[in-house]
Order: sequence, then structure tokens, then C-alpha cells
Amino acid sequence: MQRIVIIGNGIAGITAARHIRKHSDDEITVISGETDHFFSRTALMYIYMGHMKYENTKPYEDWFWKKNRINLKRAWVEFIDFEKKQLHLQNSDHIEYDKLLLATGSKSNMFGWPGQDLKGVQGLYSYQDLELMEENTQGINNAVIIGGGLIGVEMAEMLHSRGIPVTFLIREKHFWDNMLPQEEAILIDKHLSKHGIDLRQETELEEILDDGSGKVKGIKTKSGETIDCQFVGLTVGVHPNIDLVKESKIETDRGILVDEYLQTNIPDVYAAGDCVQMKEPMPHRRAIEAVWYAGRMMGETVALTLAGKKTKYQPGIWFNSAKFFDIEYQNYGIVLPQCPEDSSAFYWESQDAEKCIKIIYKKDSLEVQGVNIFGIRNRHEVWDKWLREKRTLDYIIANLPEANFDPEFFKHWEGEIQEKFNEEFPDKKVGVRRKGLLEKILG
Repeated sequence: MQRIVIIGNGIAGITAARHIRKHSDDEITVISGETDHFFSRTALMYIYMGHMKYENTKPYEDWFWKKNRINLKRAWVEFIDFEKKQLHLQNSDHIEYDKLLLATGSKSNMFGWPGQDLKGVQGLYSYQDLELMEENTQGINNAVIIGGGLIGVEMAEMLHSRGIPVTFLIREKHFWDNMLPQEEAILIDKHLSKHGIDLRQETELEEILDDGSGKVKGIKTKSGETIDCQFVGLTVGVHPNIDLVKESKIETDRGILVDEYLQTNIPDVYAAGDCVQMKEPMPHRRAIEAVWYAGRMMGETVALTLAGKKTKYQPGIWFNSAKFFDIEYQNYGIVLPQCPEDSSAFYWESQDAEKCIKIIYKKDSLEVQGVNIFGIRNRHEVWDKWLREKRTLDYIIANLPEANFDPEFFKHWEGEIQEKFNEEFPDKKVGVRRKGLLEKILG
């Protein structure tokens, strides 16, 4: 029986632990200094908003770990002795391993702005960040968020739920337009404004201002404008947390470098999740993919290898999802901010500018490359199947109702989307989904 030690109790580390136990009787120890138990990181915002309690964010009961012989240790690792296969903890204890999995996650980006260390200035990634935000936002009048990514919009919604006015600074022309095509980015701009968020496009932070006691009192933009606030959220993305191994013999670049088996350059040492950088990423996949489902898939894959069944990481079709206040977002396949020259886009948007779909397809063959869906829930397995089968635009439009995952009492939009397609492609007309009785009643 071998000793397997996992550093990090996020989705990658815990998925690995669970699946190792399914395939072996090895001794498993998970180390984390963040929390005693695994919790859903994406649910942090709902704790702050009062929709959930911390215990509700734990997918497994506390007895689950003992029952499944997964040892949990609350501690921070200070350094790793790879030659002796020992982990040295900050409390002076040490743990020996036969195989080691690094699942150390991400860290919030900081770019050295003057004043970024003031009280009331922070990012949002860990449970400790959530506790700090609770403390930092007590009794404040105004908040400023820097950076237009997914964490930024989550923080905006959190603050908005407590009636705290939010000024949102992004350096781009539209929200998240380094990831979204213009139409979708503009749709989110409008949605944020509708919710009372003061979105300032093409605005950059110059410095964070001190009130004289070490607390934030406002910010100054590069254009010279001063905005009063008592809280600054720095949400300009995350980067792989490689602090523990950066000065070691482990090969790193932006992340911990791993091969197709998620193995590092050190024998018996593997890595998974946000901290990973693939040496040779698969076509249409990124070298670093800090998303929940990629961490889960890495955890499942590396578990097989650690349990003696060497398995390559083969993630397949890209998928991501998020939420922008009331608008849910799904992305399957590749949709770039700028459409490639050999491709074109089919775009439909509802009249209320709350829902849209963009499908990228090859000009010559109509083969679909990817899709963005806003405000309409679609089935992951259906889109994954269509993209794997290299289905064409007309096929997908004709069969679009198959993918809908909204409750049956929701209004369905496939008919409007099909009508738009028939207008643009009169030579490839598809049958239009007619409204049912309930949809007619709802209008």
C-alpha cells in the first residue's frame, strides 16, 4: 500500500482523492490550510448574499471523509523535500509520501498599484477572502471594482445585493470583450447598467488613495478622475498558485508544467487544476484552464494514474458556464472575440436584449465550431455530441429544441431563432418550432 498525499482541497484535489479511493486501498491524505472540508468555491458569493450558509456549500457530509478513509489535515505546507519525499508544514510537522499531487489552485492578480495593500482593498478567491470582504464592507457607502472578468461581476452582484453602490472600471470598450464577441459584450454592458452598476469603459486605475490611517478612501484613474469609495475589489484575473514550488526543482512557467499524464519533471509528483500548465495542450485547448470542470476532469484522470492505471488527460470539447446577474451563460467549442477569416457567425438576440445565441461555423462547409448562449439553458451532452459529430449549422438549427434545458413553463425561443436562420439562409430553410398552448398564453 502506497502513501498518496494531495496538497489542496479544491475541486481537483478532492475529485482525485475520491476517485483514487474508488480504484485502490492506498492511504490518502489531503492537506489544506484554507478550510477543514471541501466546499463549492463558486458558491462563495451566495454565502455573502445570504442565500446559503457555509455548511450548505459542502457537497459531502463531514463524516464522508472518515468513512471513505480519506485523511484530512488542516495545515499549510512550508516546503517540499523531493529527494526525501517529505512535506514540511508550518507547524514544524512533516509528512512522508510515496506519490504527491499538487492541486494548489489560483491566486488573485496584483499589478503593483500604489495603495493596493491598504485596508479595504482585496481580491476574491479563497474562503479567507470572503471573510475579509464581510469585514471590509461593513457600513461602507461606495465600492469600486477594478477589472471586468467573471470574479468582478460576481463581486458586483454581491455588493449590489446589500444596496452598496458599485462603480465598475474596465479598460476594454465593453465588458469582458477580450473573451466575448462584441454583440455579447454589449448585451452584458446593458444588463449591468440595468441593475444600477456604474460601468466605466476604457478606464484604468492609477492609484488607490489612503485616508491617512491605512484605509482606502478612494481611487484615482489614469484620466485624473477621483472616485470616493471605502472598498476596492481587485478582480483583474487570477494566475496559477505556484509559490510553494517556484524556487524548487519542479519545472514551472506561468504554472506547474506537466505532460499528458499530468506528471511533473519530478518522479512520483503530479499536478492538477488551476495551478497546471500543459506542456503540449491539445488543439483548441489552452495551456492553462482555470475553470471548475477542467479541474474536475484532471482530478478524475490523475486519480487513475496514481492508482496504477496510467491514463492520459484528454478533455475533449471546451465548455464553460457563468452567470451575469440574471443572465446565465454557456459556451461550447471555440468562440473567439474576433471571428476567424475562414468562419462566419450566426447571431440572434431577443427584443429585450436579455437572451442571445451566437454560433460560429466554417464558411465553406457550415460545420459548427462553437456557440455562446445567453439567457437560455441548453444541455451539455447535446452540444458536446453535435460538436464531436461535426454537425452543420442548418442541422443544429433544425434540431435546436433537443438542446433546450429550460423548465417547460419557460418561454422557448427556438422558433424565433429558426425564423432568423430561414431569413439569412433561404436556400437551407428548416422547419420552425411552433408555439405550444402555454407559450401562446405567455406571449
